[in-house]
Amino acid sequence: MMQQPDWKSVKKKLQFQFQYSSLYVMWFLRWLIFGAITGIICGLVGVAFHMCIDWATTTRQASDWLIFLLPFSGLVIVGMYHIVGLPNDPGTNLVLASIQAKGHIPVRMAPLIFIGSVITHLFGGSSGREGAALQIGGSLGEALGRIFGLKDTDINIIVICGMSAVFAALFGTPIAAVVFSMEVITIGVIHYSAFVPSIVSASVAYGIAQKLQISDAVYPALAAPELSVFVFLKVIVLAIVCGLVSILFCVAMHQSMRLYRKYIPNDYIRIFAGGCLVVALTLLVGTRDYNGHGAAMIMQALTGDCPPFAFLLKILFTALTLGAGFKGGEIVPSLFVGATLGNVVASLLGLDPALGAAIGMIALFCGVVNCPLAAVLFSVELFGHECALLFCVACAVSYVFSGYYGLYTSQKIMYDKLHPHYINTRSR
Repeated sequence: MMQQPDWKSVKKKLQFQFQYSSLYVMWFLRWLIFGAITGIICGLVGVAFHMCIDWATTTRQASDWLIFLLPFSGLVIVGMYHIVGLPNDPGTNLVLASIQAKGHIPVRMAPLIFIGSVITHLFGGSSGREGAALQIGGSLGEALGRIFGLKDTDINIIVICGMSAVFAALFGTPIAAVVFSMEVITIGVIHYSAFVPSIVSASVAYGIAQKLQISDAVYPALAAPELSVFVFLKVIVLAIVCGLVSILFCVAMHQSMRLYRKYIPNDYIRIFAGGCLVVALTLLVGTRDYNGHGAAMIMQALTGDCPPFAFLLKILFTALTLGAGFKGGEIVPSLFVGATLGNVVASLLGLDPALGAAIGMIALFCGVVNCPLAAVLFSVELFGHECALLFCVACAVSYVFSGYYGLYTSQKIMYDKLHPHYINTRSR
């Protein structure tokens, strides 16, 4: 005799499945809305920041004498941070630490880093934009989370959304922006819960930037070489050099700040002295190529030759600028260092210098931020997929040879780079 189904049990299972499915639908719709709002606000702020940095760069290039005001502009930056109660600004480290430990990012960080970065670029300090974008996006993201009444764990997600959105608006690489924002926090553990919200916010911000015709430099198409064992060996050698130089870059950034603070403890005197050193170094080298973000030199390395020691000079200029307390980011300077280094090393190895510059640019970026997946996607969005395999090899090698060094000392490295061992240490 056929057994009758237990209709009560079936009904309970269906109700459970319906409730469970409803949670997914509600979560998706909720973050679709929150991600879109975050993308709109952060996208507009990112566009404004991009325009202001471009204006500052153009104005400085048209008026060389502005470099002599750099020490005095530093006093304005320090004064702003002291007035609003952030004299010891931890920068991007605070954003990463807040996500790891559910800390607080003050909303006043966004306008401070915005104005401070514009001032630094206007008067010739050597810094970038995208590192500042992480601070702006993280600060705005947390502020929106508080307005929306989100709990702490959800605020971590919206902070990542804000980082992704501003990065995407500035650089025009939304996919890399999303993966980078999820990957940079804790190496070895990717915050996938932020994937859907971040891709929404980054896509919206990127769309706004495109609609307003805001775009970063368009890099030249690369001629893919015929793959061979020798080509791969040359790329590996180049990547090893980039990994080692990424250590030099990170050490220079951290030690410059430590030495400045050790020998010049007063914030105002320190930044004034740092500005004087940058001015003196600019006059000594006789060129303005190393002031500002240096995008023109990156393009030069990708299309022709560049000075053999340009990468070392950019490291020095950036360390003197940011270590003293000027504002901005380290990512574009790292791209400058990688592109010029790659151009020179590729010429010695018999590789196409343009290809070497592109590989060096991505490999050194990977080394300083410890984000190989984001770096590979970054290369595809900037240069296309024709040389994707070479970029992938270079990122893998650079990631290993950069050791446990990184730009952000709050960044956690959860798993050993050589073995699948849990180590839970911070980058150096």
